[in-house]
Amino acid sequence: MCGIAGALDLRGHRSFPEARLRAMTDAIAHRGPDDEHVHLEPGVALGARRLAIVDLSGGRQPLCNEDGTVWVAFNGELFEYPELYREILDRGHRPATRCDTELWVHLYEDLGDRMFEKARGQFAVSLWDRKTRTLILGRDRAGIAPLYYAERDGWLLWGSEVKALLRSGLVEARPDPKGVDHLFAFFSAGTTRTFFEGVKSIPPGHYLLVRDGRVELKKYWDLDFPDAGDEVRLDDPTPLVDELEALMRQSVERRLRGDVPVVSYISGGLDSTVVLGLSSRHRGQAVPSFTIGLDRAGPDERPQSAEAAAALGSPLTTVTMDRARIAEAYPELVVAAEGPVFDTSCACLMRLAAAVHGEGYKVVLTGEGADEAFAGYAWFKFQQMRDRSFRRFGRAPMTLGRELMFRVLGGRDARRPAAVEAMQGTRPIQQDMFEAISQASTLVFSRDMRDRLGDHHPFDDLDLTNPNMKRWAPLNQSLYVGYKVMLAGLLMIPKGDRIAMHSSVEARYPFLDDDVIAFASKIAPEYKLRGKTEKWILRKVAERTLPARIANRPKTMFRASFAPTFLGPHRPGWVDQLLSPDSLRASGYFDPEAVSRERSLQVRLPRITPRRLIMQIGLTSVVATQLWHHLYCGGGLCDLPTWDAAAFAGNRTPGRYKVRSASDAALPIAG
Repeated sequence: MCGIAGALDLRGHRSFPEARLRAMTDAIAHRGPDDEHVHLEPGVALGARRLAIVDLSGGRQPLCNEDGTVWVAFNGELFEYPELYREILDRGHRPATRCDTELWVHLYEDLGDRMFEKARGQFAVSLWDRKTRTLILGRDRAGIAPLYYAERDGWLLWGSEVKALLRSGLVEARPDPKGVDHLFAFFSAGTTRTFFEGVKSIPPGHYLLVRDGRVELKKYWDLDFPDAGDEVRLDDPTPLVDELEALMRQSVERRLRGDVPVVSYISGGLDSTVVLGLSSRHRGQAVPSFTIGLDRAGPDERPQSAEAAAALGSPLTTVTMDRARIAEAYPELVVAAEGPVFDTSCACLMRLAAAVHGEGYKVVLTGEGADEAFAGYAWFKFQQMRDRSFRRFGRAPMTLGRELMFRVLGGRDARRPAAVEAMQGTRPIQQDMFEAISQASTLVFSRDMRDRLGDHHPFDDLDLTNPNMKRWAPLNQSLYVGYKVMLAGLLMIPKGDRIAMHSSVEARYPFLDDDVIAFASKIAPEYKLRGKTEKWILRKVAERTLPARIANRPKTMFRASFAPTFLGPHRPGWVDQLLSPDSLRASGYFDPEAVSRERSLQVRLPRITPRRLIMQIGLTSVVATQLWHHLYCGGGLCDLPTWDAAAFAGNRTPGRYKVRSASDAALPIAG
């Protein structure tokens, strides 16, 4: 990938200072350390930082069409670029480079804003049409590549990361309490809302069309499923297994394209191992792999990863993390993610990307997206139990259990008209989870925070607008919510693009291929979740590539420990500083007495209780929010240095924000 930034005058033809634009691109230099270039004309400025992967010598951007009237700056990959090149040649275009970036200007010349129908891959694009003075800012279907924007002083500003907007000098780092509330409801801010006031994210499958000072958000794609009962079912599902295998082979082949070597992540689970197996088979030689080992910080998958790598002949590099190293990495993680991060495993993945970069690679394949397509998470099994109970008894026991949990926690039932409306009258399994985890906020938010939120509910911001949703099978309703909320918000930001690109590494996602998503959406739910077997059809594909003992391993979710990382005896000193009454009052989000009470309950309560489990996530989110506020919104909450845009931009090597210690310096990496 790369990094893009720019500005458009919504009022006229003012010139945007080149120094200001270069400051914006410098702030995201880690996304493109290989080259930088800008294009300026009255009223508009386009900038790009390049991570050279395709056409290493000829792909400098921003670039233009033959007569210089259409300009583009592009982050990401159009994986079908060889096929698209043949098409545009047949239509009479004469591209000057082999780089997929140039495809955009010719697709636009032929199709206008319908160009997104042909654009397949992972991308964020800014395109300027000088003749009609039209700007288009668009994002891929799954939301892999980020793109943010804000309006200030008559300027529309955009960037691949919020850092670019902050570095413009026109956008202040002011917190959005409603964004913080998203963290305690959905584990992330995954809608148009961000953690920064006035900074918005273009949603997946959308683009901004800007003309004559008007900014319109338009949808060009949404995930869809057949009506319940109309899904594809066969007496013999073998042809569907064949089709998925062919699509996965095609997806992996596309993501191996480029002019640099490609490696793969691997875990003890199925998804990344399938990707590694298919990529190694396509290459005719083992693709190198990278994995994480956890020392007393969560389930350790090193033996399973080593077994899978050995079975495929892949040279394996292992990065070992423990609670202390996770905590030490957290300030850098929050700087990279540009928001509070509750999922401690993201720190491990950030270090893994650094190891990939350290070994000289720019591109890594990963297995994210398989659980969303083929119902791999444990909560989909809970939904199966819940719905079966509802059909049998008329009321799901899990609903009764949830109501009891609300009473035990002492919070309030989060079910409100906003939730019912957002889910279009359906009951996806994630709503149970969202309502449970949101109880943490009712226990620790301050009175001032509640006043600032007012009547706003996080569900008000969800973009679950497909009118067909009510007609889908219940499992598909939940899969849709997974794609729209958790995938875009959690997996593709602090667990995906941001932490990989922090180390100048492009992560590619074969399971998020458009054709694979379309296939998974059309097949019957029982091919995804069959009895207690999740990802049933993917396992059938895996059996053709992997040893049976690996293909049929049960699902294990990679995770590191939550609150013990920050509340245990080896926590760093800045944690207590962030959680001190003075710091909590200074940021204003949390009630100091409530936070103190919940910290003590983590020690006193039995090992497994609903309150303890939910508040482990809740307290981790409190620490992360305080840390983010300190780093980005003024400091003063602990002794850590704050993020400084100018200093950050001046250091163009990966891992520029470090909180180092002896153990961090000796981070074990085994080859």
